[in-house]
Amino acid sequence: MTKSELIARLAGKNPHLYQRDVERIVATVFDEISKALARGDRVELRGFGRTGRNPRTGEQVAVASKRVPYFKTGKDLRDRLNKEAVRAAGLASPEATGDDKS
Repeated sequence: MTKSELIARLAGKNPHLYQRDVERIVATVFDEISKALARGDRVELRGFGRTGRNPRTGEQVAVASKRVPYFKTGKDLRDRLNKEAVRAAGLASPEATGDDKS
């Protein structure tokens, strides 16, 4: 599913929202995920085929997997993460990474 397909599906399931608002919501969520990854924070998206647990007993419950999720980062996210990794390692100045916001 592409970003535009996600937006279309969400807009279809939420007719009370304007298309532009759904686009802004999706963009904000993706941007926050990107920022967290760039900071080195852990990002967890629950419900993607993991082993479940019985909340009462804590016992693991097998959840039949049907498909394997695939995620490919966009160029903007890859660039943002790589610039942060280089900066954190002290290998280059912000100017060398193209981020001259000092």
